[in-house]
Amino acid sequence: MNEAQRDPPVRDWLPGTAALLLGTLALATAFIAAYVGALHQPRPHDVPVGVVLGDQRAQAVLAAVRQRTDKIEPMEYDDPGAAHDGLTTREVYGVLTSGPDNGLHLATASASAPAATELVTQVLGGAAQQANLPIQVTDEVPVESTDPRGLVPFYLAVGLVLGGYLASTALGLRTGTAPVSLPRAGLRIAALAVYSAVLGVVGAAVVGPVLDVWHHDIAAVAAVGALAVFAAAMVASAVQAWLGLLGTGLVILLLVVLGNPGSGGIYAPEFLPAWLRGMHRWNIPGLTTDLIKSAVYFDRRSMGWALSGLALWALLGLLGLVTATIFRAHRRAVRAARPATAGGPPADG
Repeated sequence: MNEAQRDPPVRDWLPGTAALLLGTLALATAFIAAYVGALHQPRPHDVPVGVVLGDQRAQAVLAAVRQRTDKIEPMEYDDPGAAHDGLTTREVYGVLTSGPDNGLHLATASASAPAATELVTQVLGGAAQQANLPIQVTDEVPVESTDPRGLVPFYLAVGLVLGGYLASTALGLRTGTAPVSLPRAGLRIAALAVYSAVLGVVGAAVVGPVLDVWHHDIAAVAAVGALAVFAAAMVASAVQAWLGLLGTGLVILLLVVLGNPGSGGIYAPEFLPAWLRGMHRWNIPGLTTDLIKSAVYFDRRSMGWALSGLALWALLGLLGLVTATIFRAHRRAVRAARPATAGGPPADG
């Protein structure tokens, strides 16, 4: 066999290769646009700060700040207990109240986002100075000294989500993007569940005993990690099972290109462009970042939506994989039956 016989003609491979390269080019362009567009010049808007209704001194200061800038948004609470709950459940980055000596007291939670609490402290400190009021600032939920910029939850979330969709992609390349039967789908789900549990434990060990970033709640971090990996793996498996290679590109777009800058992990959501600001509440990297912060620093009540959101993604991904398996198995059965019926009805026996 000569070279011409061994090598397929260019027209056979060029269209598919060109389409693949164009798809990769589009993803790379979107990556650059999303990261640079979202993160190159953060402009905070409506950073929430709690205030108690009837606290005239604190309300007056926040009202004056709001008239000058939209960086701070007052969030009103009925009583001090509700305002404190708002701080510990991550509804607000700070709570401004009247303090001793006719001054003010600002309670912050830097573990939510150090840059956001620094902004709140700076803006309200300047406002208090202009009003000739003393202000006392306390950090009620401080970020760990080993993570002064508060980025470890985001970096851990990126690794967990990356591990989830890479595991799904590896299994898809090895055994096919869609399982050939429901038992095979069950085996894939079980394999990814075990993998997710292992990676969750490994991730918690790395940020805990290995790198000594956090010294507590390691079991909670491992459980959160396992759920995040499984959610990412299930979503990737479902999309790839339905769309094949195109699904891999879509997964990268959702989980990486848009997911990471929209997670609120590098900058707080209020620092992002409007089109990305609410994304952390529904995308997997954002939910994972929020859930890790809640597990390590905050009241367990702050886990509510992040925990439910990840569980919902995992369930939807599982259902998507199962339905894709059933659909493709049915199509194969229909195709296999066609040759038997092509010659007409069978003769009566």
